[in-house]
Amino acid sequence: MRSGKFLFLLLLLAVFSPARALPPLQLYVELTPEGGTLTPPPGEYSGPVVIRKRITLDGKGKVRVNGGGDGTVITVEADLAVVRGLFIQNSGDSHDTVDAGILVKANDTLIEDNTITDTLFGIHLSNAHGNRIIGNRISSRGKDVTLRGDGIRLWYSHENLVQDNDIEYSRDMVLSNARENRIIGNRIRHSRISMELVFSPENEILGNRFEDNYNGVTVIYSDELVIADNHMLDMRKLTGYGISVKESYQIRIDGNEIAHCAIGLLATSPLEAENILIIENNLFTFNDVATYFYGEKGGHEIHGNLFIDNFVDVMGSTTGTSRLNHWEKNYWDSYSGFDLDGDGIGDQPHRVYLYADRIWMDRSMARFYRGTPALSLIDFVQRLVPSSEPDLMYADPSPLMRPPAGKSP
Repeated sequence: MRSGKFLFLLLLLAVFSPARALPPLQLYVELTPEGGTLTPPPGEYSGPVVIRKRITLDGKGKVRVNGGGDGTVITVEADLAVVRGLFIQNSGDSHDTVDAGILVKANDTLIEDNTITDTLFGIHLSNAHGNRIIGNRISSRGKDVTLRGDGIRLWYSHENLVQDNDIEYSRDMVLSNARENRIIGNRIRHSRISMELVFSPENEILGNRFEDNYNGVTVIYSDELVIADNHMLDMRKLTGYGISVKESYQIRIDGNEIAHCAIGLLATSPLEAENILIIENNLFTFNDVATYFYGEKGGHEIHGNLFIDNFVDVMGSTTGTSRLNHWEKNYWDSYSGFDLDGDGIGDQPHRVYLYADRIWMDRSMARFYRGTPALSLIDFVQRLVPSSEPDLMYADPSPLMRPPAGKSP
């Protein structure tokens, strides 16, 4: 009875609305049977829309849904529903209520090939599991990046697939208390934090491209991640970094390209022996600082990486922080040794000492002179006639003589 009254009210609204008012898409949704497919006639419709039953809503790229500037435009509450091929715009402006283009509060849905513009948040998954978010194009509203909403937000949502989405001019992509998700092949540009994981273990971040954002991937209290084959490019705003890992362990960072960042990789020291990072086969190139480690001790496994044309390859809050990491078979373009036996490994370890050219690392006032001829001259004299044995910053006992095939920039 209540459903009938609701439909009757919608019909009255559609009939007696002013001529220029948009037809409500909710009416079409209510008239679609369970398990049916709704393909509205091409045109623009008004929201908000709430999908409470298993249907497929397919705009075929010819349907626009206008939220009217109030709340979330489309809310999906039914498991196995599909929302595809829509242009979605004009949500509300409230961060408190997380006004979004699409809110998913269901499981096993498919959100595919939608264009979401002029909304605060893009796609918000709230306590939603096993969903597929594929091939959507998302941009937020607002010039101030800190006041925009997140392009995609996963809140207490597990085992979702987020793939091949194109996000720009948003704030962040956020995973909070979200585990076992797969983030694959997405492109995020002109935003703040490319991706932020907080209390979100066992996620996979594979083959994404993060470009010209303030920062790349930020990991906080999130263990057992795989971050592989991504491109972190042009994170130079403020102290931008490609990857930052804080109090998070058993993370594999493998095969990523990290280029043109203020800091390539920023990581804490492991508190326990088993709490290490595996950092392998990454390309660090044209960064101000390729890797920075802070804490009291090292222990991370750093193997097979390429360090090419960085201003500084390795920094640490103390010399022990970087020295006690396990460096092996990395390629260093600054290595000046020989390979007399022709095995592709340098005959002598690659050792880097704390000479005068690195005084700016410990003395912030000296940063102004970084790379200047004056500091280079002091460094040359110290190396020529050292007054004391300098501290060893780090050493790779088996440096590669040349980059592996296909790995150089």
